[in-house]
Amino acid sequence: ENPPNTEFRRFYERGDLPIQVEHRGCHNRVGWKVDIEKLDYHHYLPIFFDGMREKEEPYRFLSIQGIFDLLEHGGSKILPVIPQLIIPIKTALNTRDRQVICTTLKVLQQMVVSGEMIGEALVPYYRQILPIFNLFKSDNKNLGDGIDYAQIKRKTLGDLITETLELFELHGGEDAFINIKYMIPTYESCVLN
Repeated sequence: ENPPNTEFRRFYERGDLPIQVEHRGCHNRVGWKVDIEKLDYHHYLPIFFDGMREKEEPYRFLSIQGIFDLLEHGGSKILPVIPQLIIPIKTALNTRDRQVICTTLKVLQQMVVSGEMIGEALVPYYRQILPIFNLFKSDNKNLGDGIDYAQIKRKTLGDLITETLELFELHGGEDAFINIKYMIPTYESCVLN
């Protein structure tokens, strides 16, 4: 069930990542052994992104929480690394695993609002990342008992995809809509309408 070993797991097991799990009562968090702002984003961000495919703990928790921490503190350091993040993003989406896709979408949503121009920098890569969106766009599976628990936690894939596309359009500059529409013909603009 878990993906072939990720770069993230390899680095973590070798002790080459400056993180550990901090147990805090009912919530765990990532303990950083260094100041996040001082990290080399070109080196670390792609490794953490590669961990998005992880389903086993603590790898899943550490990579996802690590990504959110890095995005929160990254500012202008994120933009130059975008080209290196495309393959891990595409690989995570191509697992076609709902849980992994949901996580990846949430990361993408956060990434687009994490710094100037990031949304625009993603536009040239839509052809690589949007095919899976198209595949799952109408996936609003409910869990069978008439109550969609997933929706409460923002987990229906279709909704999450639509939300992500809208953020892409809002932050992607003037070429975003036409490029989304090209890849996902059923997409309706959230700006034009």
